[in-house]
Amino acid sequence: MSPHHHHHGHRSTDSATDSGTGTDIDWNELLPLLERGAELQTPLYRRVTAWLGELVPAAGVRRVLDVGSGPGVLSCLLAEAFPYAEVVAVDSTPELLERARDRAASLGLARVTTRHAELPADTADLGRADLIWAAGSLHHLGDQRAALAGLAGLLRPGGLLVLVEGGLQSRHLPQHTGVGRPGLEARIDAANADWFAGMRAALPSAKEETDDWRALLTAAGLTPSGTRSFLHDVPAPVTDAVRDHVVSHFTWQRDSLGERLAADDRAALDRLLDPADPLSVHRRPDVFVLGARTVHTARRA
Repeated sequence: MSPHHHHHGHRSTDSATDSGTGTDIDWNELLPLLERGAELQTPLYRRVTAWLGELVPAAGVRRVLDVGSGPGVLSCLLAEAFPYAEVVAVDSTPELLERARDRAASLGLARVTTRHAELPADTADLGRADLIWAAGSLHHLGDQRAALAGLAGLLRPGGLLVLVEGGLQSRHLPQHTGVGRPGLEARIDAANADWFAGMRAALPSAKEETDDWRALLTAAGLTPSGTRSFLHDVPAPVTDAVRDHVVSHFTWQRDSLGERLAADDRAALDRLLDPADPLSVHRRPDVFVLGARTVHTARRA
């Protein structure tokens, strides 16, 4: 399994991880971008875990599976939110699991362990859990319906399945940047969407599926228990860390989308990424981050 982002804060970094000219994603190469993206969204995910604590009693959650954990930023947040739980970071990329172990050790979270697994093949081996978290990972599995059914089967009675899928693509620049045509980020999104459709179609056992997560969770035998969207809002002026992440985000888009973008948009990105240009992302005062993550939950009876 190679999960992502499409959003998200896990295997996703504001859609950056889902761009590319092919369908293969080098998650190890993306590690710094994934990690920093998740760290910058920590306030958002703390609000998410606080909400989950209203849906399931924290004292009753003894085992959590973080499916598609990436570098483990959210695995550690889940361990903080559910202080009696063993949290298992599940991923298919050894380098990301190593980073997750390092992060957990640095935070003194011995309850966070890692598990190398290829999904869906290894789903049944993950063991039972009271909470299963899958952020931006399910859409990297060809048969999403079957994958959800497999995960639902691991839930203990009363357990909660949490999907972070969808929301709003993040914005970082004004509509008119003074460089090239207005609306650059919308066109980047369109190129990403085209890539994403191709990536989905090329997955093993790929099946067309409407992104009606409530219906899919119900079909997996679960009872939907609420959907909420959480805003990620970092207004200008941003800190150096946020600016560096936005630079990395656009650098990845420029390098990975390539010919999927029109020549003038590639030229605009080159200017926006040129530290010497006064209108570059490195120097302009109007850089911001604004997006949203949608969280779907469902419970096993």
